[in-house]
Amino acid sequence: MTIAIVTDSTSDLNAALCAQSGVTSVPLYVLFDGKMHKDGLEITPSDLFAGLKAGKKTPSTSQPSPAEFAAVYTEALKTADEVLSIHISGQMSGTIGSARLAAQDFGGKVTVLDSRSVTMGLGLRVLRAAQLASEGRSVAQIVDVLERIGSRADIRFTVDTLDFLRINGRIGGAQALLGGLLNIKPILTVREGRVESGGRVRGHKKAMQDIVDHVRKYAEQNGGARVAFLATPGGEAYRQEVRDGLSGVALEDMGDHVIGAVVATHAGPGTVGVVLEPLTA
Repeated sequence: MTIAIVTDSTSDLNAALCAQSGVTSVPLYVLFDGKMHKDGLEITPSDLFAGLKAGKKTPSTSQPSPAEFAAVYTEALKTADEVLSIHISGQMSGTIGSARLAAQDFGGKVTVLDSRSVTMGLGLRVLRAAQLASEGRSVAQIVDVLERIGSRADIRFTVDTLDFLRINGRIGGAQALLGGLLNIKPILTVREGRVESGGRVRGHKKAMQDIVDHVRKYAEQNGGARVAFLATPGGEAYRQEVRDGLSGVALEDMGDHVIGAVVATHAGPGTVGVVLEPLTA
């Protein structure tokens, strides 16, 4: 029994990682400067922020159509017996709705799973699913592992400004942080599929220290952790600061990752954060 793994571009898995793990990623879209661009294929976050700096209007994002998912599932089932399709939180995007509509036409051969997460919170689960599939696990077994991992996974990040989240309606329970004092840095997380407040600190250094302390505590509580380091353009040096603060912590380093154009549309430049998972389910 072979299982094909499908995800979407908000997993922020680059082409090399997808190819290495045998994952197919369906791109979302960024509507920018009057055109629809495929995330990761036709637009990058650097393109986005350069355009905004030049005075272009704030972009918006859109999910793939059911027909696009159906085409991917049809192709995958030429060589696989089943498909497991894992996607961005349904509270953040209509992507999973498109995937579920498409799946209805495949006679139970396609299982769609809401990760209740985004960026590498989704990406790490997709990579784990691909590994489990290669080991011969069934779809039900993989979903069980991912659900148990998801209940203990964590995201911690900070943004330069909440304006991007506010404008695009993705601020969730972090709404209370709007209108804060000068130099207050919001600490954000994802809970039950929504962006929520994790607190606030004064200044950049305290924000980086908060993330470092959070990772250390998580690793202590879980006997280690898998960690992916995230940034949008302008946040790379901040990401390195977080890395530098974690020497000696028992971590399985899942690498540095660029937050793609769709997620960056909502997060803005200078975003930095981490995704954490337990080492085992």
